[in-house]
Amino acid sequence: MQRLAAGVFLGAVLAVSQVATARTQSADDNGAAFGTVSMGELPREAVDTLGLINEGGPYPFEKDGSVFGNYERQLPKHRRGYYHEYTVPTPAARNRGARRIICGGALRRTDNCYYTDDHYASFRRIVE
Repeated sequence: MQRLAAGVFLGAVLAVSQVATARTQSADDNGAAFGTVSMGELPREAVDTLGLINEGGPYPFEKDGSVFGNYERQLPKHRRGYYHEYTVPTPAARNRGARRIICGGALRRTDNCYYTDDHYASFRRIVE
């Protein structure tokens, strides 16, 4: 994935605010508590990925946008197909790396997004 120009990066940050608006509480819709991470704390690649999610792609990795099964049940329980996963590129990684964003809801109008930097071992809810 190529680095975006500064103006495009700022546009992605502004566009992502729509994605993040519903995520200002530290508890999800089922009452489970999560740690949170603000947009300003996310790596730049994660902010870029959120911008792509908001735009509906195109995504740099084939599996981006695929259904995330939540088999370990670390995220709030929802019907199958509710969660989708997206790769957050890791600089110098030869593969997809461990960083992901998992979003629930419709593909372009997400309810909640979670960030993991340890390949699903832990999640933090993304807030503005």
